[in-house]
Amino acid sequence: MSTGTDARLSRLGRDGKFVTVPMDHGITMGAVEGLKDIEGTITAVTDGGADAVLTQKGLAERVIPNRNDAGYLIHLNGSTEIGPDETDKRQTATVKEAVRLGADGVSFHINVGSDHEPDQIAAMADVTEVANRFGMPVLAMAYARGPGVDEHDAENLGHAVRLAEELGADLVKTAYSGDPEGFEHVVESTSKPVIIAGGSPSSDRETLKTVRDSIDVGGAGVSMGRTIFQHPDPYAISSAVAAVVHERAEVEHAMDRFDLPVKP
Repeated sequence: MSTGTDARLSRLGRDGKFVTVPMDHGITMGAVEGLKDIEGTITAVTDGGADAVLTQKGLAERVIPNRNDAGYLIHLNGSTEIGPDETDKRQTATVKEAVRLGADGVSFHINVGSDHEPDQIAAMADVTEVANRFGMPVLAMAYARGPGVDEHDAENLGHAVRLAEELGADLVKTAYSGDPEGFEHVVESTSKPVIIAGGSPSSDRETLKTVRDSIDVGGAGVSMGRTIFQHPDPYAISSAVAAVVHERAEVEHAMDRFDLPVKP
């Protein structure tokens, strides 16, 4: 890892642990709840302890003034849920654009097991080669997704995260396997930090338990989007998640400390 990559990676987390809030969902789902006033959401989650936020390149000017010195990643590919195939992620930005826009890192989504896996492997390999030249960290969003593929199977997830490392990623995001034992295998499948996705929002207790379980078996944190930015109180939930990740807070303690669940 180059000095530049190491320095920028340190701006995306703390002491090897990461709380990232991706908000690139606008390209996939449209201006959903939590993303219309993205400035207010960014301020809330970074006030709450999120280490970094992530968007597509076109929102950089709305992110930079509101991120409270948190890290910033620009996502480099995407698709829509109303298009012919949501797993067909196409490149939307370059490493050079991310450097110009002031990002601290880039991210790239790959669906291992999908019909588009070969093209995504080639594209991600190109991204990591350029990123290495510029000293930019690469977060791989490596999922097990495709016809007949179990998206939460530990073996499949382990393959996905290992593929990401083999392609040159510095940090890997994937789905949670659903149990600590399975996720331990996922973490052990790569030498890179592994952080978990949030998926569809669940209860606050379930969210925090999943985070704590993943941390207990070697996980390096979270990259949670809708679970955080669509929460009734993004500040409270990001604060609680950050406490679990960075302080190894117990679930009930974190909930009590930040008054979760939020009362109507």
